[in-house]
Amino acid sequence: MRLHVVHETEYEYAPAVKTARHLAHLKPLDGPRQRLLSHSLTVDPAPPQVKEAPDIYGNIRAFFTLTSAHHHLKVVADSVVETTAAPAPAHDMPWEAVRERMRYHRAAHYDPAAEFSFDSPYVPRHDDFVDYARASFTPGRPVLEASTDLMHRIHADFEYESQATDANTPALESLALRKGVCQDFAHVMLGCLRSLGLPGRYVSGYLLTEPPPGEAKLVGSDASHAWVSVYLPADTTGPGEWAELDPTNDRTPGEDYVRLALGRDYADISPMRGVIHGGANHTLRVGVTVMPVRS
Repeated sequence: MRLHVVHETEYEYAPAVKTARHLAHLKPLDGPRQRLLSHSLTVDPAPPQVKEAPDIYGNIRAFFTLTSAHHHLKVVADSVVETTAAPAPAHDMPWEAVRERMRYHRAAHYDPAAEFSFDSPYVPRHDDFVDYARASFTPGRPVLEASTDLMHRIHADFEYESQATDANTPALESLALRKGVCQDFAHVMLGCLRSLGLPGRYVSGYLLTEPPPGEAKLVGSDASHAWVSVYLPADTTGPGEWAELDPTNDRTPGEDYVRLALGRDYADISPMRGVIHGGANHTLRVGVTVMPVRS
């Protein structure tokens, strides 16, 4: 499937911002199951230059600096990607065996995925997560089966409510509230996995949505999305694979998903962040449009 994604971010400042430095994670991933066919990043007012560089996880970040006063900033990322659905993984390793693989043992093979089993800024390891996850992770249960059950339970137990949390809400607070948005559901699921010693990654991106029957799709009506990938080690010492799960929609992501970036949590790969001098008051508008490209 070919998908056209337009992600617009607009700031209005009062008083004017004198200088600013920004970092953007707005370039979709390019890999085996997702090919990036085209991408452009337009910034208004235009900076002297926009530099791109990969981060530690392979995501491409854009950096730009604005040195003149401005009351308005608009950043538009325009991308076309070709996506392919992942085959269903066949994996029956018990979750306890996966946890043991991630533990440090002298002279043992190091698996880089172990990094994603530790705390991160928004997702601490905590007994409250263990208590919630225990019903899914029963003794000897395969890790993918247990993780899928955890996804089902989060979807059933948590209420989607956009005003209940914000971008800075910690995962433990979301767990206690039993409500939030896709970012919160992903963070809670990651907290459960990591508190059991299992690696889990935060995935940001987009989801193709369909309007109600008889209604036209509104430009800018989509939104950024977030989900989780769970690590499935190989039987040998070779690299394992990652299986993606979406607790917000209770499904496995398919070709209607666009992967933007991978990290430990939202703090690693927020779409836009920066440091500004001035602009004490500001308003933010974000609009996302995901449309299929008809051949």
